[in-house]
Amino acid sequence: MKTIMPLLAFVALFSSCKSSETANVATMDQQFIQAWNNKEVDKVVAMLDDNVQFLQGESRFTGKSEVAEKWVRATVPTITNLKTSAISTGSDATMAYEAGTYSVDVLPEAPGEPRGIGEGNFTLLWKKAADDTWKLSFAQLEGLPVRVRQ
Repeated sequence: MKTIMPLLAFVALFSSCKSSETANVATMDQQFIQAWNNKEVDKVVAMLDDNVQFLQGESRFTGKSEVAEKWVRATVPTITNLKTSAISTGSDATMAYEAGTYSVDVLPEAPGEPRGIGEGNFTLLWKKAADDTWKLSFAQLEGLPVRVRQ
């Protein structure tokens, strides 16, 4: 019994240190953007929390299946070259956020139509799941009207 006590103490100490680590929100956001730009829809959807919420203008989607269908799957094929510029970030052991501006190339809806450019503000909120993975819990986009790319 005496020989196992130091081992248990070490495991408890290591486990508590691991759970208090803060997230690298910039890395998580870049992985999300890279998957989006590479059209890896399944990878993007896997990053969503089961109770994720998405807001854009009047659009409000809740839950992984609705957000995956109405935002991710509906939007990924229509845009390319998503870029973000962080203005504010923060994190602790269970939550992380990044907010800033974004730009994206909007693909034409029909042959012969011009490409567009979309710009606006974003907020992404990540939460640590029970399995210690980070999941996107909230996304809000406020975009300007799409302009013709010059």
